[in-house]
Amino acid sequence: MSVKPVLINGEWKPSLGTKTFHAVNPATKEQLPEEFPVSPWSEIEEAVQASAKAAEVVRNWPGSRFADFLRKYADLIEDKSDALVKAAHAETALPVSPRLKDGELPRTTGQLRQAADAAESESWREATIDTANGIRSMFGPLGPVVVFGPNNFPFAFNGISGGDFAAAVAAGNPVIGKGHSSHPETSRLFAEAAQQAAEATAMPPGFVQMIYRTSHEDGAKMVSHPLMGGCGYTGGRHAGLVIKEAADKAGKPVYLELSSINPVCILPGALKERGDDIAGEFTTSCLMGTGQFCTNPGLVLMLSGEATDQFLETTVGKFEAAPVGTLLGGGTQKGLTEGIIALQSAGADLLTGGEAGDGDGFCVKNTLLKVSARDFLMNPGKLQTEAFGNASLFVIADSADELKQVIRTLEGNLTGCIYSQSAGDDDSLYDQVAPLLRQKVGRLLNDKMPTGVAVSPAMNHGGPFPATGHPVFTSVGIPASIKRFSMLQCFDNVRPHRLPPVLQDKNSIDDCWRLIDGEWTTGSVGE
Repeated sequence: MSVKPVLINGEWKPSLGTKTFHAVNPATKEQLPEEFPVSPWSEIEEAVQASAKAAEVVRNWPGSRFADFLRKYADLIEDKSDALVKAAHAETALPVSPRLKDGELPRTTGQLRQAADAAESESWREATIDTANGIRSMFGPLGPVVVFGPNNFPFAFNGISGGDFAAAVAAGNPVIGKGHSSHPETSRLFAEAAQQAAEATAMPPGFVQMIYRTSHEDGAKMVSHPLMGGCGYTGGRHAGLVIKEAADKAGKPVYLELSSINPVCILPGALKERGDDIAGEFTTSCLMGTGQFCTNPGLVLMLSGEATDQFLETTVGKFEAAPVGTLLGGGTQKGLTEGIIALQSAGADLLTGGEAGDGDGFCVKNTLLKVSARDFLMNPGKLQTEAFGNASLFVIADSADELKQVIRTLEGNLTGCIYSQSAGDDDSLYDQVAPLLRQKVGRLLNDKMPTGVAVSPAMNHGGPFPATGHPVFTSVGIPASIKRFSMLQCFDNVRPHRLPPVLQDKNSIDDCWRLIDGEWTTGSVGE
């Protein structure tokens, strides 16, 4: 079987690379037949140059042009849905239904269409007009963007189809998608549809491009390239920090989603009121998708007591009774095992699991660990090691003050949850805990587990470092996610006919909120 081509400058071309790789079926540990190239620097340079030329062509296009592309792309994805689901299932072992076909694929096309609506309305630009001083500003395209996708969401976060891709295109930027090596065939099918959509909507060559794999050195070189506008990255912490260092040195914007253990704080009244129900909710959330969600609850904080002891016993039983899911690959199994060992070495006691096996393919037994708050506070860094997968750590405090001190030592996370008694018995403790946790997380939840991420304009899928590289970051939620891939453009004393349409006194853009002389309005200056 021949090596699959790469999508460069509007064409599917044989790669110039001499190294190749295969994906592996995680459920069977068998190598899949398709062979994919590792792109050398010369190929990446060609893609960057093509992307820069495309950026010059589309720089002043109206948002409707990008909306046309995004909608056409969503339609073509739906046409390819059977092939995409089949490929992703083989490469990730994620279930066809409800995960891939019924959940992630509709989310992906929905994101693209939401981005299309925002691109067409241009409301994300936040046009600001000061007529007295002759100054006007708006958000505009950043330039070529490279998107690195993760292994755990082959559709909705894919580098060539996911939320970062949709946001970057909606802002008017060409995108180079870097496929994840765990699901290259899935990425190739998406790229085929993306190129078909680009051709159908008359986008320039190089507007959408895709490579499958690079060396770490070339990846860092790409994000720091003088012609690159910015980067979106979702994946492991180590590789992400390499990308960030390179981009920061070059002064390039880089938006990273790195790691999160998503603390869940269960207050005493809630445990006494509905401890068994919460144990069920936690088990479902932690083991969903074999724990391979960035919002997986990996840390549970509680006060000591009989209700807590009973909760631990109940949850251990549920973990031992639940089937063991398949992990995304050998690297994920290795990382999870190493994370569990690191937590034990730092002082955590193993309650159940901790070893490979009990399932199909790459797998680790459903795992729970426990540590006292006192021991946690002696080694908070290592006891916040992310064990990515079907595992979680309980931290048991002897007092409210000790519980608060644990929260003060937490790193930044995507989410934080607080369960409290429904009649208000926990309100006093909640009022002490919530302000501390609020500053540690991007999204604060009450009485629900964090694994559901609604694709809503109000959603924040971000958080303080190391959850992401910037506390204003969100990779879910339009229009906020679009503005990451933009630059603020100011026009001072520019002649009216030279202004972008959204900044002109009279324009035909519907539903565009604009700040005119300090007041938000949908009307034009001349009305």
